[in-house]
Amino acid sequence: MFNQRKNRSIAAILALSGTLTISGLHKFYLGQPLWGLLYVLLSWTPIPKVACAIEGVWYLAQDEETFDRHFNMGKSAIKSSQYVSDRVSSIAEALRELESLRQEGLVSEYEFEQKRRQLLDQM
Repeated sequence: MFNQRKNRSIAAILALSGTLTISGLHKFYLGQPLWGLLYVLLSWTPIPKVACAIEGVWYLAQDEETFDRHFNMGKSAIKSSQYVSDRVSSIAEALRELESLRQEGLVSEYEFEQKRRQLLDQM
């Protein structure tokens, strides 16, 4: 869970729900278990409920880039999906070139299958 990408909306919903229910769930979600534990331990006071309300509004007020910088180690979903798209495109192009080499007889059927599997394993 610590390595998964965190969603700003979910963090805000968990923080705002902490004003009515268990405080600190958003801290566990965001990979800050010590803060989450502190919120739970102080739940008999109004302090965590006020903090949850402030943080929920803060998460909603941030843009995606700022949230990603704080809680996703700077990795945005757009950059990640662009990288995956570029990677798939390059592998597809390599497969096309390999197929043309096979059709021209420059690569044996066995070599073709080995290289094809290597390329598909990279996806």
